[in-house]
Amino acid sequence: MKKYIVFIGVLLSFLQTTGQSLLPYKNPKLPVEKRVKDLLARMTPEEKFWQLFMIPGDLSDGKEKYKNGIFGFQVSAKGSTDAAGQLLNYSAASNAGETAKLINKMQHYFVDETRLGIPIIAFDEALHGLVRDGATAFPAAIGLAAGWDTTFMKTVATAIAHETKSRGIRQILSPVVNIASDVRWGRVEETYGEDPFLSSAMGVAFVSPFEQMGVVTTPKHFLANSGDGGRDSYPIDIDERLLREIYLPPFTACFERGGSRSVMTAYNSINGSPSTANNWLLNEVLKKQLNFKGFVITDASATGGANVLHYTASDYADAGAKAMNNGLDVIFQTAWEHHALFMPAFLDGRISTQTIDAAVDRVLRIKFELGLFENPYTNEEEVNKWNGNPEHKQLAKKASLKSMVLLKNEGHLLPIKKSIKTMALIGTDAVEARLGGYSGPGNNKVSILQGLKNKLGKSVDIQYAAGCGRSTQQWVPVPATNLSFTSNGKTEAGLLGQYFNNVQLSGAPVLTRIDKEINFGWTLYSPAPEVNYDFYSVKWAGKIKSPAAGKYQLGIEGNDGYRLYLNDKLIVDNWKSQTYTTQLADVYFEKEKDYNIRIEFFESQGYARFKLIWNVGVANDWQQKIKEAVAAAKKSDVAVIVAGIEEGESQDRAYLGLPGHQEELIEQVAATGKPVVVVLIGGSAITMSKWINRVPAILDAWYPGEDGGNAIADVLFGDYNPAGRLPITFPVFEGQLPLVYNHKPTGRTDDYANLNGQPLFPFGFGLSYTSFEYSNLRFDKKQWAKNDSAKVYCTIKNTGSVDGDEVVQLYIRDVLSSLAQPVKQLKGFQRLSLKAGEAKEISFNITPGLLKLLDANMQWIVEPGEFRIMIGASSKDIRLRELVKVVE
Repeated sequence: MKKYIVFIGVLLSFLQTTGQSLLPYKNPKLPVEKRVKDLLARMTPEEKFWQLFMIPGDLSDGKEKYKNGIFGFQVSAKGSTDAAGQLLNYSAASNAGETAKLINKMQHYFVDETRLGIPIIAFDEALHGLVRDGATAFPAAIGLAAGWDTTFMKTVATAIAHETKSRGIRQILSPVVNIASDVRWGRVEETYGEDPFLSSAMGVAFVSPFEQMGVVTTPKHFLANSGDGGRDSYPIDIDERLLREIYLPPFTACFERGGSRSVMTAYNSINGSPSTANNWLLNEVLKKQLNFKGFVITDASATGGANVLHYTASDYADAGAKAMNNGLDVIFQTAWEHHALFMPAFLDGRISTQTIDAAVDRVLRIKFELGLFENPYTNEEEVNKWNGNPEHKQLAKKASLKSMVLLKNEGHLLPIKKSIKTMALIGTDAVEARLGGYSGPGNNKVSILQGLKNKLGKSVDIQYAAGCGRSTQQWVPVPATNLSFTSNGKTEAGLLGQYFNNVQLSGAPVLTRIDKEINFGWTLYSPAPEVNYDFYSVKWAGKIKSPAAGKYQLGIEGNDGYRLYLNDKLIVDNWKSQTYTTQLADVYFEKEKDYNIRIEFFESQGYARFKLIWNVGVANDWQQKIKEAVAAAKKSDVAVIVAGIEEGESQDRAYLGLPGHQEELIEQVAATGKPVVVVLIGGSAITMSKWINRVPAILDAWYPGEDGGNAIADVLFGDYNPAGRLPITFPVFEGQLPLVYNHKPTGRTDDYANLNGQPLFPFGFGLSYTSFEYSNLRFDKKQWAKNDSAKVYCTIKNTGSVDGDEVVQLYIRDVLSSLAQPVKQLKGFQRLSLKAGEAKEISFNITPGLLKLLDANMQWIVEPGEFRIMIGASSKDIRLRELVKVVE
């Protein structure tokens, strides 16, 4: 009987499998449209929802949670962190090989054990290299853009795509093609700069290899992600013309020329509507006018932002409904549990079946296009072929070399002569080998110090001095171990906090708890669900003790009103709602002695930051560190100072100067009279007024990637001639911002009463160890019809004594137009290599697309008339120019 039952079971399983293979959506010979239609008809409402929900994770939290499928997972190494510092501790994978095995294991579950067998899309970040262990870390995106070489960008993207796909990852949440029109924005490093033409060209070059290889790309953040003051995710309130002229073109290029099949919305609102729920943006512009066939995803947790941040939805389900009804396709959240916040709206009719089916259709179609239903698994043997590939290491170095921009070189200090005997290398960035935001750990990162040692061996005595670093720590939050509260004979670390839903500390507290540290950033949420977000007060009490005796400072860093009492004596009094301040009081602590401490705080508008701070144990020795650097410089033939900035997501910069005491470091080292080279590490513009005239040479290395140390050594000592060009404008002073080269004509002047309006370094700027001559400007015709094209030619000659690259830039201006047009616009560029004394003729094809303008009816047209054709070495350094005429 047992044998008979087993036989029947096997037979039924066989018949079921055979029957499934005959289902239309399982048949690869049918058109994708028919397969999608068939699969959709078989899906339950719950199954449809899960195809529109993506999260970081795997199956380790229980397979039964995913019985209805899921769009896909972001799978990463255990314990790694993303660019914002969030712990991504949700995976059993720890390297490339294990990631591939894990993704295959997950695919087996979804294909073999769920009802419909819908495979997942594993997704990840790959802005300038996959953000995972074992992946090659290339220079930051802004550095890749500074190479001004789209052919090479495709080569880099191809390498990243191989490393990505070999692990089983089939979607990347990259690139960032937002326009960096204000360099205060902390995410400039992730972009391709301020210009829509350059950003479009770089974006297309990046996404094309991925899409051709079957990895979906996701340009972001649609449509603009930086608002007034360069603030990240700030509300955008600008007219449609500016959005279409400046911000939209790179996205359009990625869709139409690069083949991107996904797009990520931004956190901010546009003209009052959240980007995640903006009908005009997502339905009218993206899906109808641009005919975008891919799927739209949110940024992480952005769907609920309509409720939490923009206050245009009553709760999360309402936010999800409004997002889906206004053009969103896939909700990206950070935890499985979040599905409960959004699913109700998918099941109770707030989102129509037609809308849900249209979104699921977009997702399923791409899963079919990727071939995931036929072959959902990655070849695990391919992983080691591409990850850790030595050719990719060499490519990373070449990318770094191409990215570097020589900003200043008085007296031809660079390249440094190899005959020197001693060198001072100063700055923590010389040894840190920072890779920038959205980076993996890189493979065997090479610091600048190591790169110089690799190049020079023992022929040059390198004296390294850390200098003052990028920041000076003057105080720190008081640790929990130095705070205590005792109640009923029980002592706990921290202070007792009483929270009131008023600003007077009156009545009964709505929450009482022990707070381990008084170090809070209640910027998006209230201290607790029962506490008002924007109208509350807190009283903390307990004891504080110092691990050492002596005179110290104790105080508060925070906004709105606060008071601090020590042994019942008021030592800090700032009981007013005004601004973010730091107030400290001088105190004397006996070692390990308990002192009564009481803190009072009120918040009357939200967005609170609050810290209890002291300088106990803080070694404020920056002046001594500078003295040590100066001493090293005095003993050397040349000093190389490596200075850097702090930036990134949620790290916008009000001041663009070098942080900490680095400017003082440069000034004091320069005062020794020794030749000084400053190497800049960072992904954005830096102001230099205090020190630029004190040093003869400046090299911008951006975040140079995992082999950046070797590349910088090559440039400093002349084994590579730098030819990178700025993809952003460097201002003289923050008060000039926003400052871009392609502005429209001003009504009067662009100067200030106390400052010229011109930049420190213009867009497209970059020096070389050689010189170039531009000549022989000619056209195949100087008059043509508006639907025709023409070619412009010129000759570029290397007139110096060393080989080098030149980046030739084509700018165009519509001389007389129906609507004001930019004073010039980049419309072409070529990076060419010329040996010393060599000359080459190059050409640009002037197509109607390069001459078009957005007319009063918001239509792109070419207006007949004169156009100024300009060819030069930067947006300000125009070497050749001529007028041409376009006729009807």
